[in-house]
Amino acid sequence: MAEAYIVEAVRAPVGRKKGGLAGVHPADLGAHVLKALMDRAKVDPAAVEDVVFGNVDSVGPQAGDIARTCWLAAGLPEEVPGVTVDRQCGSSQQAVHFAAQAVLAGTSDLVVAGGVQNMSQIPISFAMTAAEPLGFTQGPFAGSKGWTERYGDAEVSQFNGAEMIARDWDISREEMEEFAYGSHQRAIRAIDEGRFEREIAPLEGVTTDEGPRRDTTREKMAGLKTLVEGGRLTAALASQISDGSAALLIASEQAVKDHGLTPRARIHHISARGEDPIRMLSAPIPATAYALKKTGMTIGDFDAVEINEAFAPVVLAWLKETGADPAKVNPNGGAIALGHPLGATGARLMTTLLHELERTGGRYGLQTMCEGGGQANVTILERL
Repeated sequence: MAEAYIVEAVRAPVGRKKGGLAGVHPADLGAHVLKALMDRAKVDPAAVEDVVFGNVDSVGPQAGDIARTCWLAAGLPEEVPGVTVDRQCGSSQQAVHFAAQAVLAGTSDLVVAGGVQNMSQIPISFAMTAAEPLGFTQGPFAGSKGWTERYGDAEVSQFNGAEMIARDWDISREEMEEFAYGSHQRAIRAIDEGRFEREIAPLEGVTTDEGPRRDTTREKMAGLKTLVEGGRLTAALASQISDGSAALLIASEQAVKDHGLTPRARIHHISARGEDPIRMLSAPIPATAYALKKTGMTIGDFDAVEINEAFAPVVLAWLKETGADPAKVNPNGGAIALGHPLGATGARLMTTLLHELERTGGRYGLQTMCEGGGQANVTILERL
C-alpha cells in the first residue's frame, strides 16, 4: 500500500493585524517558508513536482496564482509549477490533502503543500466585495435562482453561523469566555516554554506569534459588547485577523529512498464533509464522525487534536458531541489567541500538531476546521 509522509514542516510566526508582518508582500511571506522548508529538508528543490498553496481572497498581491508566485519569489527552480487552492478557511489543510493524494496515487513523489495570507493588506471577504464596481453589490449568493430556491434569503455569515451554534448547543457567553481565556493562557505558556521555537522561521524581526494577550482577563472579556444585539458572541470569542504562512514537504516511499529523507509522520487519513451552509461552522462534528467511522478509530485514540478556533462555540460544540478530552484539544492555544491567517491556518495547525506529537511522544493526532460553505476537513497523522 502506498504511503504519504510528512518530511518537514515549518511556519512563519503569526503576525497581528497591522503588526510586524503587515508590510510583507504575500509572495515574500510565502516565499519565506518555502526557502526555510527547502533548507531544512536538505532536498534538491528541482525534485519537487508541484507546489499546492491555500489562499483566500486571491485579489491584488494575492492574485495570479500565489502558489506559483511564492515559489518564484523564493528564488526556486522555474520548472516547478504551483497551484492555489480555495476551500475557504481550510484551504491549506486541503492543499496538504491534494499533495497527499498525488503521492498516494503514484502520480507524484515529492510535493510541497502550504498556504499564505496577509489579512492586513487584503481584508477578510474582500473577494466577495471586489466586484461591486461591476454591479455585484449583494454578495456571491444573491441572484442565484438555485441558491434562493434552496436557502431563501437567509444570512450567509460566519458571525450568524457562530451565533446559531451557540444557540443550538446552548453554550453560554460565560462558557465561551472561559474557553477563550484558556486559549490565551495555553498559548502564552507554549511561548514561554519555547514550544513553538522549532516550528517557526522568524521573519522581519518577528520571532514568535504576536496574538496572545498577556493582559487579558475574564473581567475585560465580560465588559465587551456583543457583536449583534441580543447575541452571545463578542470580539474576544472570535479568531484574530492575522498574517502568516506555513509549508510542509510531502513525500512518497520512493522519494524517501531516492533523497535519503527521514519521515516524521505518516498521513493516516484524509477526508472532507459538508453540512448546512447557513449554520456554516458546525461541519467539523459530522466530518470527525465520518473520519472515525472510516478508520475504525475512537476519539480517545488521539494524543493531540487541533481544531481551528474560528469562534469559541465551534470548538465547544465539537467537544460536547465528540466527548474528546479538553486537555488534549488545542493544548498550545488556538486561533482566538494565536490568530487565523485564513489561507495559511490549515498548514499552520498541521505544523503545530506534528511538533506537539514529537514534543510529547504522542502517536496519533487529529486536525479539523470549519470552512465557508458549511464544510470541514479532517486529517489524521501518525508520528513515526
